[in-house]
Amino acid sequence: EDQSHLAFLSTQFHPHSQHNGFVSLLMLWVFLLVQSLRSSFLFYLPPLFCYETFRQEEEAKIKAQGQVVSSDVYFMKQTIGNACGTIGLIHAVANNQRHLEFEPNSPLQAFLLQSAKMSPEDKAAFLEKDESIRVTHESSAQEGQTEAPSLDEKVDLHFIAFVNVEGHLYELDGRKPFPVVHGETTEDTFLEDSAEVCKKFMARDPQELRFTVVALSKA
Repeated sequence: EDQSHLAFLSTQFHPHSQHNGFVSLLMLWVFLLVQSLRSSFLFYLPPLFCYETFRQEEEAKIKAQGQVVSSDVYFMKQTIGNACGTIGLIHAVANNQRHLEFEPNSPLQAFLLQSAKMSPEDKAAFLEKDESIRVTHESSAQEGQTEAPSLDEKVDLHFIAFVNVEGHLYELDGRKPFPVVHGETTEDTFLEDSAEVCKKFMARDPQELRFTVVALSKA
């Protein structure tokens, strides 16, 4: 599994911001025992036969019914191929900056500050042109002995970020046109509430076992 995203992220913060990789959501309830995960996590979504149909139906339903999204939610579109992990990390970090302390001259912090007021589409375009993020990411990938796939290479994996913003649980997926609100949450119930959403993804393909989360939490 590609660890370059974790390596990239670890260069942006002081050591007391801890990042934990968890493998296999087969025993999802085990995560309910980990009480420190109150910030955000990335959900690895393998290719599901029914997912595109569900995504289109969900989008139509939200557009018809509407939803209230806080203006404080940082959300961007994904326009770069094979960049779902990077987009997921940006979503996770951007919506938890109050919990994090960046290293001096952090390219990621600079990117977030400059793009904060941009539209999701403009954020994506800005990322495409941001050389500092690209160089830092590629350097981390080399340190982790990870060869990043080319933009033309077909990659099935996809990462979705779950974050708690102002007491609401948001699903942030750069392939979708907007954040998805999954109701209220708290720091104490964030993990459990997120796990319930993840279980719904898993239930759509009970035979699929390749589900994973990468959790971002305070040490």
